[in-house]
Amino acid sequence: MGGKASKIKSDLDDITELIEIISVLKDVADNKFHVLANRKDRFARFGESFVEFFRMISLSEVRHPLVSNDNKKVALVSITSEAGFMGDLNSKIVRATLAEKEKYPDCIVIPVGRKGAEKLSFLGKDMKVFENIEETGLYDMSIKVKDYLIEEVMAERLGQVLVVYPWSKNFNLQKPRVQKLLPCDELLTKQQEFVDTIESVILESDALEIIGYLADMWLVCRIYEMMHDTQISEAAAQSQQLEASVQKMRKDKKGIASAFGKARKGDIDKSMREVFTSRMMTKR
Repeated sequence: MGGKASKIKSDLDDITELIEIISVLKDVADNKFHVLANRKDRFARFGESFVEFFRMISLSEVRHPLVSNDNKKVALVSITSEAGFMGDLNSKIVRATLAEKEKYPDCIVIPVGRKGAEKLSFLGKDMKVFENIEETGLYDMSIKVKDYLIEEVMAERLGQVLVVYPWSKNFNLQKPRVQKLLPCDELLTKQQEFVDTIESVILESDALEIIGYLADMWLVCRIYEMMHDTQISEAAAQSQQLEASVQKMRKDKKGIASAFGKARKGDIDKSMREVFTSRMMTKR
């Protein structure tokens, strides 16, 4: 086999190998989505237990900036993925962030994720940015973001914090979600109902310190949950992108296979003509 058919055969082998590689990557993304999605229950159980414990303590008369404040300064934390094949979803997060910014013109934007930071860089060079999520680790990154936000709120430079992040409603639908993070006044919701059912609670530490410590723990959990949701959406988006690539390549492969068949037949016909012509000339 030579000539045109040989070149097309090489292209056919290449695309076949690519389809196999991308199919494996898609299977990895599928598995990652299901594993991460199954872990979500842990956050729900922790959140329920934590809130119930928090409500046992009568702190409704204590005002702590992390739980209740009148500071109107708003921060938008924008979480994007640093993984590949995430351009479309990251763009949706950026657009949602800018839409929220229109509601709070004087707010500051805090990107979490290198690609989001790049897309939002036009907002100003002095933005606080958190990058290298994978290298840092989700938990350590959550602590870094939490520490920064607490410092800003306690210094009265911030009062309210909203987070825009990718959320996966199901395997086929990922969209931006906007959640209020601070002040975390939901911790005090219906607190008094629980306090009324308890005869006495002994507070061995200052109430302000207790509420600060509990709010700190709550923030880490909430930020980590949002980072985890980002990873779930990331896996689903990657799988869909890879599946689309595989389908396109399979369609291209059919075209190349058809061209290969025609080229091989053409090369065979050409060889037969050359042999026939050679014999005719020899006889002459």
